[in-house]
Amino acid sequence: MNIQETASKLRDPDHPVDRIFVDRWSPRGFTQDPLPERVLNTFFEAARWAPSAFNSQPWRFVYALRGQSEFEAFLAPLIEFNQGWARHAAALIYLLSRKEFAPPGKTERLFSRTHSFDSGAAWANFANQATAAGWAAHGMSGFNLGRARRMLRVPEGFAVEIAIAVGRKSDGAGLPPGLLQREQPSGRSPVGDFVGRGFFPERFRS
Repeated sequence: MNIQETASKLRDPDHPVDRIFVDRWSPRGFTQDPLPERVLNTFFEAARWAPSAFNSQPWRFVYALRGQSEFEAFLAPLIEFNQGWARHAAALIYLLSRKEFAPPGKTERLFSRTHSFDSGAAWANFANQATAAGWAAHGMSGFNLGRARRMLRVPEGFAVEIAIAVGRKSDGAGLPPGLLQREQPSGRSPVGDFVGRGFFPERFRS
């Protein structure tokens, strides 16, 4: 079974679902195609419409395009493993979230318990729109948080959530052999493993 056949088998949903959710995955091999900002803005537009508590919209995106002077500063906080492939991305992005919000009709800002959760919804919209447009977005937790805050000049009151590499997916030929073997979509646990009717199922503990 070749890589394409393996990927198809791993991405065969058990229940009817829109293909955008199945076709999205996180490659590490990118072409040298530049990412026009007008196209990138469509990904941000999708993120804009994500749901959030009290419509607080805590997500903030900062980005640098490959070739811009800021690109190396965005690359620097990544762990060495991620730097090796992410340097070829067309854009590097960091997703931040604002920790406080002002409830409707009030001016006093309160801590938002869902600032990370809400920003994750924006990231999902972003990634799916990128896939729909023929691009790929790879989210990363592998970076030095303190260095990212310093390099990006992130003020207090904002959390640095994830780094994102965006580019046009390649055939992976430029990747080292170890990564090339992993350059395919991964499967997912069946719905029954994470959904339970009624009280907390004992099987969730495993």
